[in-house]
Amino acid sequence: MIEPDYLAAVRESYDTVAAAYAERVKSPAELDPLSRAMLAAFAEVVRTADHGPVADLGCGPGKVTAHLAALGVSAFGVDLSPKMIELARQAHPALRFTVGSMTGLALPDGELGGILAYYSTHHTPPELLPVVFAEFHRTLAPGGHLMMAGYVGDDVRLRPAQAYGGHPVSYESHLQPPDRLASLLGEAGFVLTARLLQEPAGEVRRSIATFLARKPEHP
Repeated sequence: MIEPDYLAAVRESYDTVAAAYAERVKSPAELDPLSRAMLAAFAEVVRTADHGPVADLGCGPGKVTAHLAALGVSAFGVDLSPKMIELARQAHPALRFTVGSMTGLALPDGELGGILAYYSTHHTPPELLPVVFAEFHRTLAPGGHLMMAGYVGDDVRLRPAQAYGGHPVSYESHLQPPDRLASLLGEAGFVLTARLLQEPAGEVRRSIATFLARKPEHP
């Protein structure tokens, strides 16, 4: 599969900011109560279903992957940035982390019991989201579960020049309406089971949407 052009900018940018990102981004224990509750609910759902391991896609330095593991989930991390994966392996040597892209996962069909895409799909151009969601669907086992969370907006495209303490970046972020994301998940074959919209408050200046979805056991 030919790699989409935008991935090079994402990879280079996160290699550049990896150390600063790991220092600045909160651990799951420091998140707001609703975010912690949704992660806990996802962990319980995939543990109960027991359809296979959970892939934390866009895992960064592995903080959320380790949190899932602490909740009793068989979890591993995948990230586009080799530097992020290096940091994740150093911080959590007992867990598995691999370099890869959610546009083309090196996994067999139906391998996963769960997928977590936690603030990791927003760099994908909107027209390519169906490719990513189709890959989620392909790699999930029938009855497997998806949790996807991130900032949302009304077709907002952000092009920051710097991030995480002034480091140069060249990626773009695309904030889509929650209803559009829900519709795309449905078109990819998922059944939406829960949706949470958190309005801006305190340090958070943008709306956050969290989706829980399931791959049906039968087509």
